[in-house]
Amino acid sequence: MIRRRPTLLTALTLTAAAALTLSACGGDDSAPGDNDKIAGADTGTDPSASPSSPAPSAADDGRPKIELPSDLKLVFEGTETGDPVKDAVLADNAERMRAVDAAITGTDPEGKALGFYNTGKALTAAVSWVEQFEKANATLTGEARYFDRKVTLKSDTSAVLTFCADESKGFSKDKKTGKIAKTPVTKNSYVLYNTRLDKNSEGVWQTSQIISTRGAAQCQP
Repeated sequence: MIRRRPTLLTALTLTAAAALTLSACGGDDSAPGDNDKIAGADTGTDPSASPSSPAPSAADDGRPKIELPSDLKLVFEGTETGDPVKDAVLADNAERMRAVDAAITGTDPEGKALGFYNTGKALTAAVSWVEQFEKANATLTGEARYFDRKVTLKSDTSAVLTFCADESKGFSKDKKTGKIAKTPVTKNSYVLYNTRLDKNSEGVWQTSQIISTRGAAQCQP
């Protein structure tokens, strides 16, 4: 369970008093309970973790190891393009989505991965998104699928990535009761994401801006 503490999440929330609304540039467009779907993963996107759930540890390459609860599954399609730079963008974006869900579900209670894969407006929005779940005493469960992932390289250190999310099998869950809020599948179960990523000095493609459009026509089945 995500607890309030003087760590990354709390500190960033306090310093971002003028936080962007989740529908603005850098944010997500719905709050926990809206459609009761995995949102963003929002990213955007996990069930409650037990108190014994291991905290993320550092991988061999220095990146945080992200673990999600057993009842949450994220599927990323189109992970290889044949271009190593684009593949790196796709890989770090996938970790970004997983990082947000890890913070929501409590497997990364200090938000280490959240701060590793997000920066700027996207980081502010991600922290706000996690806090909304915390205030609602909600978490995530089920499955989210990410598809039609398309990378456009703008420079050696900047890229644009658009992709769709199928959240029809993802739901919010009450942390206390474990009750899953299942709702019918509608057009709003599908979300279009438009993101910007910037490569930092450590070679990590951090998401710096993210805009989501729920019910986008191009993401419908």
